[in-house]
Amino acid sequence: MIGLRIKTAVAAIAATFAAHSANAADWIMASGYPDSNFHTKNVRLFIEEVKSTSSLNIQLNPNDTLIKLDAIKTALQRGQIPIGEIRLGVYGNEDPMYILAGLPFISGTYAEAWLLKDFQKSYFDKIFKEQGLKILYYSAWPGQGFYTKTPVNTLADFKGLKLRIYSTATQQMGEMLGFNATILPFAEVPQAFSTGLIEALFTSPQTGIDIQAWDNTKYFTYAGAIFSKNAVVVSEKAFASLSAADQAAVLEAAKKAELRGWEMSAETTAEQIKTLTTNGMTATKAPPEVTERMQEIGLEMIKTWRKDASPEAIAVLDRYLAVR
Repeated sequence: MIGLRIKTAVAAIAATFAAHSANAADWIMASGYPDSNFHTKNVRLFIEEVKSTSSLNIQLNPNDTLIKLDAIKTALQRGQIPIGEIRLGVYGNEDPMYILAGLPFISGTYAEAWLLKDFQKSYFDKIFKEQGLKILYYSAWPGQGFYTKTPVNTLADFKGLKLRIYSTATQQMGEMLGFNATILPFAEVPQAFSTGLIEALFTSPQTGIDIQAWDNTKYFTYAGAIFSKNAVVVSEKAFASLSAADQAAVLEAAKKAELRGWEMSAETTAEQIKTLTTNGMTATKAPPEVTERMQEIGLEMIKTWRKDASPEAIAVLDRYLAVR
């Protein structure tokens, strides 16, 4: 059910489309992260450039204030909003391609993650077009790590811990590492800690800051391993309603936002880890036993991924692996 607030926003969008010509538009945008998150900062810079180079004005509603993160793609498909930011790994049940970047060490560096993104692009373009959507740009998350209440010295330290993860791929990885892994939306993490539903996290330094992980955990063990992606997505219908000049301006702003977002992700990781330690956490790199096991899990998960993926998706993976 759509809440009253969302219904009101949708009605406003409809009124806007009715009132404006094809040469001007006001759009409402949904995202799931707070203003402190670099993804949100990048979105705002994208919006500023669109506004300065076109007749399009985009009003951002961050931090799940309009639509919950996991429901944004559905809202786009239903025409409830014209533009939004999604996390691709959430949709692994729709197509295995969504979780490919979430397999441990499929891409162990930003350079490899960028290369994988480029190989995936035509595949995603096709399936999103079939859903009436268009990806404007991709943005990478920093490498991931484990937030725990006790130090991580060996794999045995994971056994039986209740771990919050964010996708089917990371759930499988967590279980193979010995955790009891549960998928939970970002906004539910603090309450899940308070009720005892979870006692550890696997996520980025950025997310740890967003939820003030130091309130519930004491140690951050950085593993890198996964550079998952977000995407800013627009309704094809809304995009087509823009003038040719405005479409070109949006695409140009998106091109700049993609590069800037990846740079912001890489540049802020060390700063973010410092923020964790400033707030009392102990940050270390994962011990070799953990990273070696994660690499083994990654290879095992690729085999499973191939069984579920289409021939077209497998071809994407094989082309990427051939040049990685």
